[in-house]
Amino acid sequence: MKPLSRPALARHFHRFAWLAVALTACVVVFGAFVRLSDAGLSCPDWPTCYGRATWPSAPQDAAAHAASEIRQFDTTKAWREQVHRHLAASLGVLVLLLALLAARRRRFGMGVIVGASLLVAAAIPAYMYGQIGLAFALAGAGEAVLLLAAMRWSNIDLARAAVLTLAVIVFQALLGKWTVTLLLKPIVVMGHLLGGLTTFSLLLWMAWRATHLPIVLADARVLRRWLVAGLVVLGVQIALGGWTSANYAALACGGGGWTTAQHHYLDFPKCVGQWWPPTDFREGFVLWRGIGVDYEGGVLDGASRIAIQMAHRMMAVVVLLYMLVLAVRLFRLPGMRGWGALLAVLVLAQVALGVLNVKLALPLPVAVLHNAGALALLAVLVTLLARLKEPEPVA
Repeated sequence: MKPLSRPALARHFHRFAWLAVALTACVVVFGAFVRLSDAGLSCPDWPTCYGRATWPSAPQDAAAHAASEIRQFDTTKAWREQVHRHLAASLGVLVLLLALLAARRRRFGMGVIVGASLLVAAAIPAYMYGQIGLAFALAGAGEAVLLLAAMRWSNIDLARAAVLTLAVIVFQALLGKWTVTLLLKPIVVMGHLLGGLTTFSLLLWMAWRATHLPIVLADARVLRRWLVAGLVVLGVQIALGGWTSANYAALACGGGGWTTAQHHYLDFPKCVGQWWPPTDFREGFVLWRGIGVDYEGGVLDGASRIAIQMAHRMMAVVVLLYMLVLAVRLFRLPGMRGWGALLAVLVLAQVALGVLNVKLALPLPVAVLHNAGALALLAVLVTLLARLKEPEPVA
């Protein structure tokens, strides 16, 4: 099969795929808003919010539920967490539809997907009734069925990509649950962010493949290698950004001032007034810590958080240089100048937003835009990777 040969798809598959892309972008950005506004634990039970499918309208409505003993109801935050859950659930239904459409012509294809989905669905009431082991077994069995189907099926009809995306969505739901039950454990919070961006990338790739608008370029093979390397570099930086946010290390170097006359640290490009302050990378990058620790607000000391912030800054320089080189390379190719200019503008804007996060002490709109900027950079790289095609050989 040629890399960009057109798959045989259901009539409206590409429309559903683009709708899923748009919804995923909303889920990722709104999830950043929930996390950055410290609303991640505002509904301490899962998947309900103080026992409700929506959320309580007043504190007295939540007082009778057991979850109120874990965390007091906050009227201003609970709706954010539960709206995020409903958006994610809607996305799950849409991805399930895509998987069913993609596998409809395969032998037992729809049965496999429906069966796996029922196993996962049965895990939810099992968890709610306290059958944790049974819930985990059911969800794990559903995941195994989906992953086995993804390995066995080809991608000529995008069945492999669709069922793999569904498997990622199921795992995302588990990470969302663990984000609450494990009290914002950093490795889970970071994994949840990466899972959302992985879902976005898979859906965007499928949408372009289903739409079939290739960019024919003689240097497509070489450029793809640059794009793959760019995805790796950007992925590492996104993971570091997620780790920074999950450990509340965004302002570890100080923040909230432009000059020392305002009695603030010279926090950028220096850190707490120094070019290289005391750091503790070993403690800052311990991925797994004890169960039962409430990580809201962070638990690391100053040197550990500074290490995380410095790693994020150093990797930002690597990403900036690589993306600018890639942008110049794109600009020199025929028909690719617009893509090169777009990539350069996005990466410069992303760096500027990162600096503003520090200088303005992490204002919520800027912090959310910084997350959206990472999503936009990812979209450009995935789009080019999905659309690039070498010219057809001449007989």
